[in-house]
Amino acid sequence: MQIKSIIQDMKGEIGSISRKGFGGLRSRSHRVVQDSAVVVDALRQSCWANMPPELLRDVLMRIEASEDTWPPRKNVVACAGVCKSWREIMKEIVRVPEILGKLTFPISLKQPGPRDALIQCFIRRNRNNQTYHLYLSLNAASNDDGKFLLTARKCRRTTCTDYIISLNAEDVSKGSNTYIGKLRSNFLGTKFAIFDAQPPNDGAKVTRSCSTKLVGVKQVSPRIPVGNYPVAHISYELNVLGSRGPRRMQCIMDAIPASSVEPGGVAPTQTVFLPGNSDSFPSFPFFRSKSTRLDNIQSGSSPTPKDEMLVLKNKAPRWHEQLQCWCLNFNGRVTVASVKNFQLVASMENETGGQEHENVILQFGKVGKDVFTMDYQYPISAFQAFAICLSSFDTKIACE
Repeated sequence: MQIKSIIQDMKGEIGSISRKGFGGLRSRSHRVVQDSAVVVDALRQSCWANMPPELLRDVLMRIEASEDTWPPRKNVVACAGVCKSWREIMKEIVRVPEILGKLTFPISLKQPGPRDALIQCFIRRNRNNQTYHLYLSLNAASNDDGKFLLTARKCRRTTCTDYIISLNAEDVSKGSNTYIGKLRSNFLGTKFAIFDAQPPNDGAKVTRSCSTKLVGVKQVSPRIPVGNYPVAHISYELNVLGSRGPRRMQCIMDAIPASSVEPGGVAPTQTVFLPGNSDSFPSFPFFRSKSTRLDNIQSGSSPTPKDEMLVLKNKAPRWHEQLQCWCLNFNGRVTVASVKNFQLVASMENETGGQEHENVILQFGKVGKDVFTMDYQYPISAFQAFAICLSSFDTKIACE
């Protein structure tokens, strides 16, 4: 039997089970409980759940190996959603992006990219509703439909700007169970902090910021985490008179050690999304000062010492005499000149007196009116790369 026919039969059987199990949702409450039990029993007794482990593993390995790219790779995700036994085997088969070089499950957006290649993505900006959508490029062209990955919504405040990042393009709010983090800027747009909704590593501490507070039950489910864990800090060099050329930026990755860019170096890798449980997150008093400065935002300390954190700096462009502009080699991935364009490389300032690695860890550039490419690799994740690129969109009063 071919792999495609197996998947079709599997989908048909699951569909029939769902129709039988959820046919009585309009009845009384006890009827719903009985129907949900029927679904669970049917899945446990189905031929797919009771397949011999050796045969099941062989089938799933063939499916995973045959579906290399999106959109066919959605079959791999569908197989992981059949039942618990399928899901556990798929977790073992599908490797992290560092090794596999592919983005498969949502958790892979929080995991570092591949070591030897850039994962090519692009960002679409919607000026009307101040949203930004991140897509995985399905081919070499930057104008393809892509595979949706993340979305962000800009929220202006009196003293700062927040970019709420979510897995769901339709529900972008901190009260959603698809909320995974945010980017916050200071008033001038020169300093930014990236917050993760869950701890990026063991020992990470929640930050006590003005947005970290208890929320009413009517606004947010108590299962939604209220913690903000700082994972990176971005700063843009002041350039009020515009005499220092293009923007100069620096990213301090709080959760990534500097040794991660060296051969054999390791960066923290999240394996699962933490279950929403308010008991596992610290609580804070209702009353808090509203004037919380971004400079003091590192109250939640990181287990990595400051002098051992990975520091990323933008690669200095060169002045082109004939074109009369600043230039960088984006290898054809950027086609429109913009002050937002940048390439980030690892800075070895602490060891070799300011030298830089040659490998570009993150590059971002304009290719259309509201379309920008974003390519990243190890040791940063898609979430971290997306947040860093969002900082380039924000208005910078004192930088240009």
